[in-house]
Amino acid sequence: MTTLPPRAARRCHNALNPLHSTHYFSPDLAEELAAEGVADQSAAYFAARSAAMGRVGAGTVTAAFYNFNHELVARHLPAVWETASPKTVLAARLRAVDATLRRLLGEEAVASPAMAEAAELALRAAEACTRHARPLYAAHADLPVPGEPHLAFWHAATLLREHRGDGHLAALLTAGLDPLEALVSHTATGKGMAPRFVLATRGWRRADWEAAAERLRGRGLLDAEGELTEAGAALRAQVEEHTDRMDAAPYEHLGAAGVERLTELGRGFLLAAAQAGAFPEAMTGKG
Repeated sequence: MTTLPPRAARRCHNALNPLHSTHYFSPDLAEELAAEGVADQSAAYFAARSAAMGRVGAGTVTAAFYNFNHELVARHLPAVWETASPKTVLAARLRAVDATLRRLLGEEAVASPAMAEAAELALRAAEACTRHARPLYAAHADLPVPGEPHLAFWHAATLLREHRGDGHLAALLTAGLDPLEALVSHTATGKGMAPRFVLATRGWRRADWEAAAERLRGRGLLDAEGELTEAGAALRAQVEEHTDRMDAAPYEHLGAAGVERLTELGRGFLLAAAQAGAFPEAMTGKG
């Protein structure tokens, strides 16, 4: 088994995951799905991310996505599949990803040897992902690998993202953090989404957020100002370390040199995407 430098796998994930996510914030996805009759923003997100699992209902998506209010999910699923089938949604999503990456990165980067190299490395890492207890990864692993390198890279980044994400949910459960407590405590690390963005996109109310914060205070994990206590910071670190352990296989399979190179390539593409305005400013902060 390959020994990687400390947190090398997490650093690689942190380069690939946001690049995968660019299409969720892209007008291209909204336009493609609106053309198929799915105009609501939440419905489009739930459909795009869950379509690989087939015509799933609200319960399955609430379980697999973890941090959304079930009431919001149930507003759109399974009804969205009467408007656009999973097959239709998957095709629309791939068209949106193609348009988004071309717009954010430019045609030269999309057609570059670096993109082809990144796709090859990411796909090689994904060879070591495992399906058991990982529903979102397993569903996406059953999809064909796109032929064009930039789409193959995005597909592989999706596999790696969902593989780690499925494992992360197990770590959150082990830590005793419910969906909103996970969001509140992550925001308190300074790395999570702003409460305003969570409330606008996850279906929770401000009272729900405050109740979750109070539960965390009761466990000694959050202080009166909403900052993590020493115990809270230690618990969040344990969650990430637990997630790292469950997500080690793909990166150990790729090897230290491959992980370093994939991280370098991914960061370059991510920086270009961010500079092109890929992510809304409202996502971050504590307001």
